[in-house]
This record gives sequence, structure tokens and C-alpha cells, in this order.
Amino acid sequence: MIVPSIDLMGGHAVQLERGRDLKIDAGPPEPIAERFGRVGEIAVIDLDAAFGKGDNRELITSLCRKHACRVGGGIRSVEAALELLDAGAEKVILGTAATPEILSQLPMSRTMAALDAVHDEVVVDGWRTKTGASVVDRMQALAPYVCGFLVTFVEVEGTMAGLNLERAKQLKAAAGERTLTVAGGIATPDEVAQLDALGIDAQIGMALYTGTFDLADALWACLGSEREDGLVPTLVVDEHERSLGMCWSAKESLKIALDEGKGVYWSRRRGLWRKGERSGNTQKLLGVDMDCDRDVLRFTVEQTGPGFCHLLTESCFGSLKGLGTLAHRVADPVTRAVPGSYTSRLFEEPDLLAAKIREEADELVAADTRDEVIHEAADVLYFTLVRAATYGVVLSDIEAELYRRSKRVRRRKGDAKPPQHGRSQG
Repeated sequence: MIVPSIDLMGGHAVQLERGRDLKIDAGPPEPIAERFGRVGEIAVIDLDAAFGKGDNRELITSLCRKHACRVGGGIRSVEAALELLDAGAEKVILGTAATPEILSQLPMSRTMAALDAVHDEVVVDGWRTKTGASVVDRMQALAPYVCGFLVTFVEVEGTMAGLNLERAKQLKAAAGERTLTVAGGIATPDEVAQLDALGIDAQIGMALYTGTFDLADALWACLGSEREDGLVPTLVVDEHERSLGMCWSAKESLKIALDEGKGVYWSRRRGLWRKGERSGNTQKLLGVDMDCDRDVLRFTVEQTGPGFCHLLTESCFGSLKGLGTLAHRVADPVTRAVPGSYTSRLFEEPDLLAAKIREEADELVAADTRDEVIHEAADVLYFTLVRAATYGVVLSDIEAELYRRSKRVRRRKGDAKPPQHGRSQG
């Protein structure tokens, strides 16, 4: 799989050649992360911190709140690693500080070791200090403490000089059950596909920034199709991972979808198909991923309008159910506008809504049977969704916040806050 890289210097996304020479200043990283994040995890590397010239910590924290990021560069203490994990980083990548003493104090499932190498000799301190150790030796020493390795071939980093596939195979064997990501020199989508076939992730920077190839090229190279027309079946799901229907993708449609951030597919009758171009029921593309056999794509989208299906149902399998459907209906302006409806009244009378939230929360606390808990919890959820919708907050926003909190390593004590004046005390 491809792992797009955002290397940070002075608040900008940059690309260096051989770890020294600035070749590209791509500007603010946020729009780049928006595009790169559509294919999964992004590698965010703080070069300033790695070189001991300050850091981009605030910017990285902001990126971690919006995207799935594995973060590296200048993380040289347990405290620094924990701060990033608590801020929402999917993983932290330690290089110079990748020692058993430090790694043993971090969650193994979310910690990677960066092994930067010049002709197989590991270098540290921003690639400036030789260690005398080989990559394989370091892998063997650190494997008990990490979930994976990032190996950067510094001598070809940023040069697009090509992949040493045999060396990658050797490193994969040495990594054993740990994941392996390689960076440096990768020049073509075929090389990404060759690595993917070996179970190795390819961290790509220069090739993407120069337009040598793009995200769609890399993904498509990894896919296989048994159809004569080469189309790939594409499962479409909403932000709650509920199935909306099945479409087809071609390389051309995949490229446009990723570039525009929209639901774009390939119709077997009409060719390129931008979902909602005629009906207005468009889709915002949130993410694209592949199945384990690399023969099916999954598009995660945010659907607008009455639904995905041409029959104006939410999915091609009929109406959807669950909390996500309720949340959409509560937030729908049409629902708010129904004269005499209770939901409409709640939007118009904020004091009533506030009183109902307090009332139902107290009743949930007081409930002492299973049926009562179900009933009162449903009330609390309904009024909560209305309150959220008044501020434009959707259920997926709340889910994302809960997921971010679940990634915290250090836990707060969690005691109740003192009662606030004027609030119901139950």
C-alpha cells in the first residue's frame, strides 16, 4: 500500500534530496493532507525537530485531529511520543530514541522504529551520525518493542533512482511479523505494486510532489481485475460504513475521484459517471481503500440529497436503519420545517431543548430496569442529536471525537465536575 509523506520544515511541506538539499517547497500542508488522506494513513515527518531546529508540533496536532497520521521526526522522549499519541496520532515513529529503554514504555501496537540507512548502515540525529549498526541488526534488537519498521534509504532519498527489490525482500524477511514500510528512491507505480505484493508499504514523497505519478496510479497498479474491460468492483459506503450500493471503477474515474474528492465512477454503459451530476445527489469522497485480495475498492462517501439509489432510497438495498439514519433525518432542513412537528419545535425553542436534555439525562440515571434504560437512553440520544444539529454537528463528527479520545494513552482521572449553579442536579 502507498503511504504518502508530508515532510515539514518551517510550517511548509517540503521535499529534500538525500536528506540535505531542498528541492520542493509545496507550501502549507493542509490541502496536501486533505488529498493524501483519501487513501489512508499519511506519514507526517517533522524535519525541523529531527534536525534540532525547532518543531512543528502545533501544526502536526492539527493534522492529527483531521487525518490518520503516523508521525515521526525528532521524537526523542517518552513524553514527546505520548503527547503525539494523545493528540490523535495513529502511530509514532522513533529513530534516534528507538531504544529498548524508551520503546518499552510506549504501546507496542502504535509504535514504529525508523531505521534510516546509508548503504545499510543506520544513521541517527537527522541522518548526520553513523552508528556502525546494520538495518537487520537493529531490527532484531527492536522487534520485541514495535509494531513495525520504517526503513529509509537515505542515499537515494528524493532522487527517484529506483527500487532495490531484492534488498526490500531481505528486509521483509528480517522484519518477520512486524510491518515494513520503505522509503527512498521509489520511482514508478509498478514498484509500489511490487512492494505491495510482498506485504511492504511504500512511503512516497518526491514522486507525488513532482507529478511523476499520482495516488490513482499507485492504487491502480496494486489492483487486479478478471474482467475483459479491466473494471474493478467498487463498494460504496457512507461515513458510518453502511453499504449504499455497488459501482465500477476505471483508472480514469479513480484518478478524478481522488483529485476532486468526489464520488466518481465508471458506468458500463455511459463511461465516466460523476454521481449526482444530473440529480444533484452528489457525494463527497472521504476515503478509498482496497480489500485484502486487491480486487475490490471501497469508497467511503458523504452522500447528499435523498439517497444513493436512482429510486431515491438511501441505498440500493432500500432504506437504511440505525442511529446514523436518525441523525441525518434530524439534521435535514426539511425535517426542521415540518409545521407542528416536535423536532421543528425543539429547533425553534432552545430553552425547551435544554430543559429536555437535562430532564431525560436525569431519567436515564434514575432508570432501574433494562426496558427503562433503553427508553431513556433513546430519549437522550434523540435530544442530543437535535442539539448537535443546531450547531451543524453531525454524528460522524461525534464518532470521530470519541475515536480520537479512545487513542489516548494517558488517562484522566475522570471524576465528576462540581455542580454548576442553575443546572438540574438530579
